[in-house]
Amino acid sequence: SVPACCSARYNLAVLACFGFFLLYALRVNLSVALVDMVEPNTSLAKNVTSNVCPEHSSTIDVPRNTTGEKYSWDADTQGWILGSFFYGYIITQIPGGYLASKIGGKLLLGFGIFGTSVFTLLTPLAANLGVGYLIAVRALEGLGEGVTFPAMHSMWSSWAPPLERSKLLSISYAGAQLGTVVSLPLSGLICYYMNWVYVFYIFGALGVLWWFFWMFLVSDTPETHRSISHAEREYILSSLKDQLSTQKSVPWRPMLESLPLWAIVVAHFSYNWTFYTLLTLLPTYMKEILRFDAQENGFLSALPYFGCWLCIILSGQIADYLREKQNFSTVCVRKCFTLIGMIGPALFLVAAGFIGCNYALAVAFVTISTTLGGFCTSGYSINHLDIAPSYAGILLGITNSFATIPGMVGPVIAKNLTHNNTVGEWQMVFYIAASINLFGAIFFALFASGEVQDWAVSGYHLHRN
Repeated sequence: SVPACCSARYNLAVLACFGFFLLYALRVNLSVALVDMVEPNTSLAKNVTSNVCPEHSSTIDVPRNTTGEKYSWDADTQGWILGSFFYGYIITQIPGGYLASKIGGKLLLGFGIFGTSVFTLLTPLAANLGVGYLIAVRALEGLGEGVTFPAMHSMWSSWAPPLERSKLLSISYAGAQLGTVVSLPLSGLICYYMNWVYVFYIFGALGVLWWFFWMFLVSDTPETHRSISHAEREYILSSLKDQLSTQKSVPWRPMLESLPLWAIVVAHFSYNWTFYTLLTLLPTYMKEILRFDAQENGFLSALPYFGCWLCIILSGQIADYLREKQNFSTVCVRKCFTLIGMIGPALFLVAAGFIGCNYALAVAFVTISTTLGGFCTSGYSINHLDIAPSYAGILLGITNSFATIPGMVGPVIAKNLTHNNTVGEWQMVFYIAASINLFGAIFFALFASGEVQDWAVSGYHLHRN
């Protein structure tokens, strides 16, 4: 095979990694900045803090920058501000996949991130104009981000040789975890030493800068790439020659009737239920039950995502090693990795609800839970490319639409279940997340496929008639 170092396909993976890094930084920075944007007394409709555990942190008042504007938004308003992103995000998933198959992923992904960056730069202005404007800007950011994953999947369908899929895709998508890891503590520091508006200005400006590199260095297919070596172009094209379809129309009906596609939908939905529940509610759990302020310790809230990032990169290497060198079938690798990446987190999540006040164990269990989830990237997460490379962008649009629903309803349901903040109520939240995860893992293990489906290859219509 063609060497990986400095090759066009690995350059694409690294540049995409930076792109997704920025996307997630732009997505999570608001949840950190919001703490500083709200007047301290407005969110003090204080929850009943359970007195099971002793206080941990003696808060020392450190002089910090307070020049940023403050707004009097109550808890419900803050919930709307944080949720508004998903309402935009869910709308553009399927259109994003469809458009990418028509105009190519490069422009779509490039302008998706460029648009998100521009709206991020406008966030402080929108907040000044009023809460409605801020919600609108966040929803527009969601619209911009909604096309990015389908567009990337669509690009990989022409760039990733089948036996390097797990490696290349795990490098590009791991940027998302890294973006969470870096931007959570970094946004905190920026708020602390400068002013919350700079959180939006700095990350927004970086996104615009990235866009110039992307437009200049990347191309949609190996054929159109300026500086790719002849050997690499031939290697990629020959590895994909029987996998891509030449028909122009999308086979919607057989696609939606395909059980392997629904296996991915169920797995994606289940995994995200746990992921979003943790992302949004973990700080609350640590603060209200374990009486430890995770905001004060940005490092600890970032730790689980750092573990996940490491796991994604390593499992991508292992998955392709098993397929190439050990002759494991693709479907076997996808199923095993999905089972580890969903049952592991479910077990540790339930365990986290039963360790009483042992704070160190709680952090350890949650970190292990999130880390093991990284196996899913080389499991169901890139299975779209195995079953229908030509339509991978559209398939991801479909599964990600379903998988965005937990981001909208999961935290709401969890908030409703934990009115009194008792340990029992939180155990219920963890139980629900764990059982949804188990169901998703089993469903995927039963019905997933690793083969290119009949309807996804050209000439499919000829056989039917």
